[in-house]
Amino acid sequence: MASSRPNGRMLIWLTFIFALILQAAPWPGVLESFRPSWVLLITCYWVLALPHRVNVGSALVVGLLWDLMLGSTLGVRGLMMSVLCYIIALNFQMLRNLSLWQQAVIIAVLTLVGKLVEFWAEYLVSEITFDPQQLWAILLNFLLWPWLFLLLRRVRRKFSIR
Repeated sequence: MASSRPNGRMLIWLTFIFALILQAAPWPGVLESFRPSWVLLITCYWVLALPHRVNVGSALVVGLLWDLMLGSTLGVRGLMMSVLCYIIALNFQMLRNLSLWQQAVIIAVLTLVGKLVEFWAEYLVSEITFDPQQLWAILLNFLLWPWLFLLLRRVRRKFSIR
């Protein structure tokens, strides 16, 4: 039983690395505004499924890695991920009891909040303008959540990650 714990932790971090790779993968210029927040979705799943294992600290580390990968202001996405994962961890029991589509709506709202926090934090540091085209990603996050949730739940059960 104790030998499965390090493997589970390693598998969780492998999904984070996979999410970072998906986030960095190039998209055609026309579809760039539809890019889903893979890192946010996968982190939200793990915080929802295993709040004792993946928490605000993990979200901060993943957010800082995301900032380093993009070469943006360090801490912006770390702050955003920490705030969102705190909200999810605070309400994880209620969120677990919702249907997948209700969870998808909550994830879409949290993605909107995350985009606004990200914009606000970046705006405090530098002169940027808000691009409403980025909000299309919220729709794609809404549509991807049920499928990603079911896929990651299957992975979690297959490898007995607890």
